[in-house]
Amino acid sequence: MKSRLFFLMLAVASLVAADAGLVERAVIYEQAGVVLEGFHVFDDAVAGTRPAVLVIHQWTGLSDYEKQRSRQLAALGYNVLAADIYGKGVRPQAPAEAGKEAAKFKGDRALYRARLLAGLEELRKDPQTDTTKIAAIGYCFGGTGALELARAGAPVCGVVSFHGGLDAVEGFAAKPGLMPAKVLVLHGAADPFAPAAQVAALEQELTAAKADWQVVLYGGAVHAFTQRGAGDDPSQGAAYHAAADRRSWQAMMDFFAEIFAR
Repeated sequence: MKSRLFFLMLAVASLVAADAGLVERAVIYEQAGVVLEGFHVFDDAVAGTRPAVLVIHQWTGLSDYEKQRSRQLAALGYNVLAADIYGKGVRPQAPAEAGKEAAKFKGDRALYRARLLAGLEELRKDPQTDTTKIAAIGYCFGGTGALELARAGAPVCGVVSFHGGLDAVEGFAAKPGLMPAKVLVLHGAADPFAPAAQVAALEQELTAAKADWQVVLYGGAVHAFTQRGAGDDPSQGAAYHAAADRRSWQAMMDFFAEIFAR
């Protein structure tokens, strides 16, 4: 009898395990009449609300890269939305088309912030999100976006920029008392697209704003160091760097453990 009960319990546990796992779906939302298509993923084995992460894409738009990073985060127990900044179906090719599309938003920070905040609101209203525990991360163009959310005073615990553009536009810099988010910048020390002068300017900006900030520089790493698709030739200005990729992900996880702790 005990043996039958044991195997029955094992069978039930197996069914539960089979049903558990990552759930993915496309999310349609709008900003000022523009249709946007994000990517939502979560682990349905986690019960109730949980900390949430907004993922902001690189210059080619929401791609498989951001979706895979979102899955990694969901597997850690977070409720994740990869936002769409450009608009549904707008996925420009690098470098010319992507550069032009990214420049449109980097040159219009008000529009960029509006799209970022639209994605954040979509994540906030999801019933699985603990609205007191939200972070945002971004890669390259998205790293700039993560910083813009912080500069805008968005209601997030923290933001993480992976090899992002760091420059602030006049009138949109961080302001004292209006930047509740903690900031973690994970940056290639040899990044030619955001060189040492830009890093120093960001440090001065965040210090003047009395922000809680950290900048981690990875020696030998250039732009796009988390992306295998960037190749392995640092002389091109963008290249994958395995150690920096691994270390930066760990730095992000440590940061989350801190900012989400009660």
